[in-house]
Amino acid sequence: MTIRTPLRRSLLAAGLVFASTAAMAQWKPDKPISIIVPWAAGGSTDQVTRVTAAELEKHLNQKIVILNQPGASGSVGTKNAFEAPRDGYTWAAGGAKDLGTYKVLGMLDTSAKDWHLYLNVAHIAVVGVNADAPYKTMDELIAAMKAKPGAVAVATAGVNSSGHSAIEAIARATGTSYKHVTYDGGNPAVIATVAGETEVTTQLAAEQTDMIRAKKIRPLAVVGDKPLEIEGHGTIPPLSQFIPGFKDPINYFGIFVPKGVPPEVTQTLDKLWAAEISKSDALRKYAQGRGAMFAPMAGEEAQKAVFPAIQAYAWTQQAAGKAKVSPDTVGIPKP
Repeated sequence: MTIRTPLRRSLLAAGLVFASTAAMAQWKPDKPISIIVPWAAGGSTDQVTRVTAAELEKHLNQKIVILNQPGASGSVGTKNAFEAPRDGYTWAAGGAKDLGTYKVLGMLDTSAKDWHLYLNVAHIAVVGVNADAPYKTMDELIAAMKAKPGAVAVATAGVNSSGHSAIEAIARATGTSYKHVTYDGGNPAVIATVAGETEVTTQLAAEQTDMIRAKKIRPLAVVGDKPLEIEGHGTIPPLSQFIPGFKDPINYFGIFVPKGVPPEVTQTLDKLWAAEISKSDALRKYAQGRGAMFAPMAGEEAQKAVFPAIQAYAWTQQAAGKAKVSPDTVGIPKP
C-alpha cells in the first residue's frame, strides 16, 4: 500500500512537471534546417555561421543548410527568415546590431526583441587600406579625410553593416566625411579594397585577416579602445590611440530564431548553447584565428549584451540624419 503524504504528492507533482518539461525540450528535427545568411558568401557572418552549423549538426542529428541571400544591407534575407513559417526550420544569422536597427533605418519592421538570440562571437572592425595607398598611419588617413572632404573612398557591406557603423563613428568623432562605396557583403568589400576600387575598408577583422597576412591590406587601427593581435601579423593599435576617448560598443554575432516557433525548438537550443556551444573548440579556434572574441550567449543575457551597440548605432544614424524612425519611438532611448 502506498501512502501519499502532502510532501510525497508535491514531489510526485514536481517530478511530473520536470519530466514533462524535459520531454518538451527534446526537439528532434525530422528535416533539414535552413539558416539564411543575409550577406554574401565568405564574409564574417557566413564564416562563423558555417562553423556553428557544423557544431549543431552533431547534436541535432540533422542537416543544416546555409542560404546566402544578400541585399539591402542584410534586410532582404532577414525579412525572408522573419516571414517564413514559424515551424522552427528557418533561422537567420548576422550581427545583432543590424537586427536591432533595421526599424530605425526604415528597412524592416522588426527589432532584436522579436527574436531568440543565440550568440557565438563578437567581431571587431578594423580600418584597413590598400597596400599601395599612401596612408601609413591612422593620423595620415584622418588628415586626408579632413583635407579632401567626401573624397576618400571607403568600402563597406552597405548601410547598417558593421563596416558602415565603424566609418560613421570615425567620421563623427573626427568631423570628417568620406565617399561610401557599398557591396553585398564584407568579403566583396575587402576584395574591392585589395583590387584598388577603394582605398579603405572598415569591415571586420575576420574578413580582413587573410589579406592582412598576405600584406595586401595594411591595417591602421582597431575600431575600439583595445589593441588586436592577429597571428602572422602582429598588433594593431586601437583607434583610441589616435582619437582620445574613442570607444565602440561590442558587436555580437549569432543565429536568430524568430519568436513564435514551437517552444521545444528554443528549449533545445537553449540547452545546446549552455552545454555544448559554450565549450566549442571549433568556435574558439575560429575566433582566435580571425581576430574575433569567443562569446556564446543566449536568452536575456544575450539581449542585454547586444543592446549597447544597437543603441549607439541607432543614435549615430539619427545624428547623421539617416534614420527614418526616431530611435526613442521604438524603444531605444538616447545614451
